[in-house]
Amino acid sequence: MAQGAYASVNGIDLYYEILGEDRPGPPLIMLHGGALTFRLSFEALLPALTAERKVIGVELQGHGHTADSDRPFSLRQCAEDVIALLDQLGIEQADFFGYSLGGLVSTEVAVLAPGRVGRLVLAASHFGSTRGKAYYPEITGLDLESPRMPTEEEGAAMISAYQEVAPDPDGFFSSVPKYQAAVHDYEGWTDEQLAGLTMPILIIIGDTDFVRLEHAVEMKQAVPDAQLAILPGTKHMKVIRPDLVLPMVTAFLGR
Repeated sequence: MAQGAYASVNGIDLYYEILGEDRPGPPLIMLHGGALTFRLSFEALLPALTAERKVIGVELQGHGHTADSDRPFSLRQCAEDVIALLDQLGIEQADFFGYSLGGLVSTEVAVLAPGRVGRLVLAASHFGSTRGKAYYPEITGLDLESPRMPTEEEGAAMISAYQEVAPDPDGFFSSVPKYQAAVHDYEGWTDEQLAGLTMPILIIIGDTDFVRLEHAVEMKQAVPDAQLAILPGTKHMKVIRPDLVLPMVTAFLGR
């Protein structure tokens, strides 16, 4: 059973859930996609993952149960929030699984505090807009007709999930531009910073993702110990698919 709680970190109340509390081994920190909740991002994977280990799902500023704030939204600030949560929970090191925005924040945690990250799973994420133009042009141009973009049904699911749990149910549309700017405009990490990420890293993208296939290959080449999986017939919003992702993530985390 999930144990939901709030941690006061850096001026906000950060929501998190602990599942599989009594499982042995290092916990797995799971960070959701932009404009998504923890549950909407990862629900299909949780029964299997929590049967084996403790999972801590975090909802970042302005997402899900965590209220937005007047402070600027940035990857650095989100990463510092997560590190502060680890401190409060007495967790010296954890594995990380980040999806989209959550992948960017997980990477920033690994850059800021590499000793806190054991293994790192990055799904539908990138290493920065200046590294080979991480996204396809229609994504940064917000071309809603692109088959890579969320469908109306997927957009409605995001809004519904937000409104069900958010402290301000009407805050979705004012918060989304902050996430988009943080993700689309982030220039990225330097070659030196990425070379310093010596922990095992699993990179997962869809073959019809926001992220360019060429950029995913560059990501693999930029870090010392990386594996790359490209999921067939898979767009950005469907990357967290249990049939393919669950077995490879389970095997990777058990290396």
